[in-house]
Amino acid sequence: QVQLVESGGGLVQPGGSLRLSCVVLGSIYSPHNMGWYRQAPGKERELVAHIIIGGSTNYADSAKGRFTIFRDNAKNMVALQMNSLKPEDTAVYYCKANCFYGSRWSDYWGQGTQVTVSS
Repeated sequence: QVQLVESGGGLVQPGGSLRLSCVVLGSIYSPHNMGWYRQAPGKERELVAHIIIGGSTNYADSAKGRFTIFRDNAKNMVALQMNSLKPEDTAVYYCKANCFYGSRWSDYWGQGTQVTVSS
């Protein structure tokens, strides 16, 4: 069974920083694609940042210049460093990974971690 275990959310003031981490357990190989999504109240889940196994990344326009995604393939871990946080970054953040399990590749999601940006 594949599990994505997230950590690092919390309450931070505007302009502050947080680092989210996600460890993938149970995948037979390193995940192909890993990413962070977020969902604010009343809104649809949206992509924040994405990284493939070779290291190429892409970011939502709202994240460019403030957030950095990186991964450690040896640890099956992906992290999101978030700087210059704004109140509009408040959301539940979810980790997603494309993992090999049970003879096929499938997408798996973490349970979500709350990020609240408020003074």
